[in-house]
Amino acid sequence: MTGATMTGYAVVIPTLVRDTLADCLAALAAAHGPGPDEIVLVDDRPDPDADPGALEHPLSVLGDLRERTVVLRSGGRGPAAARNTGIRTVTSPWTAFLDDDVQVGPHWCDQLVQDLTEAAPDTAAVQGVIAVPLPGERRPTDWERGTAGLARARWITADMAYRTDALKQVGGFDERFTRAFREDADLALRVLDAGWRIRQGRRTTRHPVRPASRWVSLKQQRGNADDALMRRLHGPDWWHKAVAPRGRIRRHVAVTAAGAAAVALAAAGRPRTAAVAGLGWAAGTAEFAWARIAPGPRTRYEVTTMLVTSVLIPPAATWHRLRGLWRHRSAPAWREVVA
Repeated sequence: MTGATMTGYAVVIPTLVRDTLADCLAALAAAHGPGPDEIVLVDDRPDPDADPGALEHPLSVLGDLRERTVVLRSGGRGPAAARNTGIRTVTSPWTAFLDDDVQVGPHWCDQLVQDLTEAAPDTAAVQGVIAVPLPGERRPTDWERGTAGLARARWITADMAYRTDALKQVGGFDERFTRAFREDADLALRVLDAGWRIRQGRRTTRHPVRPASRWVSLKQQRGNADDALMRRLHGPDWWHKAVAPRGRIRRHVAVTAAGAAAVALAAAGRPRTAAVAGLGWAAGTAEFAWARIAPGPRTRYEVTTMLVTSVLIPPAATWHRLRGLWRHRSAPAWREVVA
């Protein structure tokens, strides 16, 4: 463990070159205070050559910072691999990670330097404060509430600054996490296991709620496979170590099992037992749907979306968890992967 007190920093941003990138870079360029020594923009599109001009406008908003910016490609392997690609080029003492859909505050550079200056020698990382703006004229939707949860999340790389030496000591991000999910918690747990500390800073970054389809909650169930990898790497109590909500996977499995049993029993000519299992499925599904509908705006669109996805989510979550358990059944510890 090193105790460097220098506050020079690089900014690493993995991106799929979404529409939000220009706003992200514009906010960084406008922030008061000592700017980054280097900006590493990692293009993680599987085929950047399909639209080679997509980065022209986002890069143009950087102004004078454009000269300190390098663009790399990571081949569409996910944000963990993209950040590792960026880390390998960083020469600054600190590496600040930003997501491409956030907007740093107007004094972010000043506040970041202050956060880093105040970091004790055994502090490996300083997390930013995430603010998620929600509509004031109505209740937030299920998707908006989920995004708002980022404001309470630990160690998220939407705005997280790490000592570059600490990142290299633990081998960076685990690239087996191919989605923007759990890769940040896994890194933090390995850094803590190495004897470092992580603390909360004071700088603020805005994380708007991006538009999403009505099926976004269904697609998010893929994260259950990543939870299976977390369990394999950090033990059955990983969620407690990571200060992460345990989620509803046990309920989803129970509801899915009840539904499957109802179908199987009906096919076997046991209608009464099938009816009991069916009632269990219906009750579990109704409870889940109401838990999502009650705090929301309860518009027709939102209610319909919650009803349909509440039927589909339990089997999807169960499938992805089982898939993850099987895929990662023999996953070696990270130190064995990087050895």
